Amino acid sequence: MPFFAEPHLAARIFRLTLTTLVPLPFLFGASAAQAVQVCELNGQSVSPSNGSTTAGKTGLMRCKDGTTGELQREQQVQSGVFMGLVRFYEKGKLAREHTINAKGNMQGRAREFSPAGQVLREAVYDDGQERGLVRSFYPGGQLRRATFYPDTGAGPERAFVEFTERGQMAMLRCGEAPVLAPVADDARLCGFTGGASQVDLFDARGTLRSRVSYLAGKRVRSQEFYDNGKPSTLDETTGNQRVERSFSSEGVKRRETVWLLVERTAIRQREQEFSEKGTVVRDQRWTPVGEPLRDDSFYLNGQPRSKAVYSGTGTARTVEVTEFYDSGQRAAQGRYLAQGRGRQVPIGTHQRFSEKGTLLAESNFDAKGRVTRERAWDENGDLQSDDEVFEDGSRKAFTQ
Repeated sequence: MPFFAEPHLAARIFRLTLTTLVPLPFLFGASAAQAVQVCELNGQSVSPSNGSTTAGKTGLMRCKDGTTGELQREQQVQSGVFMGLVRFYEKGKLAREHTINAKGNMQGRAREFSPAGQVLREAVYDDGQERGLVRSFYPGGQLRRATFYPDTGAGPERAFVEFTERGQMAMLRCGEAPVLAPVADDARLCGFTGGASQVDLFDARGTLRSRVSYLAGKRVRSQEFYDNGKPSTLDETTGNQRVERSFSSEGVKRRETVWLLVERTAIRQREQEFSEKGTVVRDQRWTPVGEPLRDDSFYLNGQPRSKAVYSGTGTARTVEVTEFYDSGQRAAQGRYLAQGRGRQVPIGTHQRFSEKGTLLAESNFDAKGRVTRERAWDENGDLQSDDEVFEDGSRKAFTQ
């Protein structure tokens, strides 16, 4: 992260210089840990850690490496206060420059340079807060990123655009209004003019990675791609409905989720899972308020595996579950109290069947989910056992 990317940190560093010499490794790196810095102001030796040496003085303080003589720092002093231009050098070359106000906060333009003198980052600060467009560049001079910060307050970034070294767009976030000009035409890119936009985004190799659409600054469609060019995900918003789809690298849809958009939240309405061949293996549905409605699963041969149907409200909400053999024949069924967070309490009569449809077992549960009676039959339908079950798990033959 650039040195002045955190204005509050930078402000604290420069406020410290008013009374305390900041440890050199912190400002200049571990290589300077043993270096002795020599500073002068108007031809007189001064020490940033000793306010008496700069009291009442005005000028440009220059600090050099005491061993090599290389210039490391320049800083303006006004009537004994460190205020105005600040420059840092690395190996004798300008690396960073900015200005600070009387409070020690960054004020006005701040820049960072490469060893060759190319600007790597440029920003404008107002009392330590970034304002307007902040630009960063590749060493070759190409624009890397432009970020917009509001002109008032201390809010987060509102919009940004990133480019690859090839000059292709790599990322885009739109604001509530066009703010990225002249570096990017976000009036068009973000769909503020001419309807919904379509923007292609690339990686450093020049491969198409995603395609997004914006309308009035809001993303309404996004599509991600695999290396082979096939879509990996698709996210579309129409009105108050959002649909998310994911695909295999062969282009087969593996999942689809439908959301209901309500104010600042999204409520899941339906979710389907698909096999490698594209057949449905699970289908879940929810009510408009987000309560489960049904949950169906399927074998790869298309036959139902299980069905869960919800009904009722509040504490009386139940789910009827039916399981199947891959032949389509019913295997088991039972009802549960749906107590939320996936917890289900068995109630009533639960039955299990053979593949021929013969009843094999039956359990009865009370309202608290405790089994009270169990019966079992053989494949011929002959009763094998009939037990009354007690709270401690003990049992005895059932009698009328």
